[in-house]
Amino acid sequence: MSFTSDVKEELSRVPAECSHCDRAVLAAVVRIEGTLFISGQGRNRLEVATDVPAVARLVLKLLHELYHLKTELTMRRSVLHKTPNYLINTPAQPGLNDALVDMGILSEDGGLEMGVKPELVAKQCCSAAYLRGAFLGSGFIAEPRGDFHFEITVETEPLANALVDLMAEKGITARVMKRRSSYMVYLKSGEAIIEFLAYVGAHQEALVMENERVVKSVRNEVNRVTNAEVANQMKAANASVDQIYAMRTVLDKYGMDGIAPALQEIIRLRVAYPGATLKELGEKASPPLSKSAVYHRIRRIEQMARDARV
Repeated sequence: MSFTSDVKEELSRVPAECSHCDRAVLAAVVRIEGTLFISGQGRNRLEVATDVPAVARLVLKLLHELYHLKTELTMRRSVLHKTPNYLINTPAQPGLNDALVDMGILSEDGGLEMGVKPELVAKQCCSAAYLRGAFLGSGFIAEPRGDFHFEITVETEPLANALVDLMAEKGITARVMKRRSSYMVYLKSGEAIIEFLAYVGAHQEALVMENERVVKSVRNEVNRVTNAEVANQMKAANASVDQIYAMRTVLDKYGMDGIAPALQEIIRLRVAYPGATLKELGEKASPPLSKSAVYHRIRRIEQMARDARV
């Protein structure tokens, strides 16, 4: 199973905190995954399609328990992806239109609602329930081991903006992007995704993602330190090569006896310990020298080399 499937499986089992939370969950799933067939004279038909068994079970359960509606379930198998798809058909029947109005799908005059009915999200627990239903409908989270990515795809801009506003009430900053004929509500921050999961009730998967985030953070820090150390070693190695080249130029020009004893010692140490740092060279000198003293002697040798090349 994918991480998204694991999240939806957990969310489908989150208990309602109040008597209206289940209605909010169902309303969001129907709004996002449902298709309404309008036949006139109030004889409408509703279809809800999902490829997650847990979501199909939840929709059936809530349609029966909340509105006592008759439903028909058909399982189809995708030829392309070889995965099952569940189609829940709610045929025209007494009570369906009232249920659609109650869920904020239809307005009182029979028109389509574009945003989120305020009564559905009047309480914070119901707001979380609506976001839970929205994710159950079309939510996606990339595998935590890779780049952090979260999205919920909806058909209308008012609904996308409403979801963003619901998240903002909890301090979760989401963005909206238009994608062809739909709108994507997305999060890119791992911290924001974890906050969303915890808010809507996916505490187990939030913990899984937090663990991955910590591992990724440690791995990135190790890589950063390792890269810095390698870079410093390369820099020191290049400097050592340049110093030895300058010393060879000085020796070719003046010979060992033609330069000061202090510089002779530095030349012998550098040739004997090409990978040593300036501090380590100073410790090996007799008597020991400070890093600054070694640096200034090498600078004198490099200047002599430049003069010799003129």
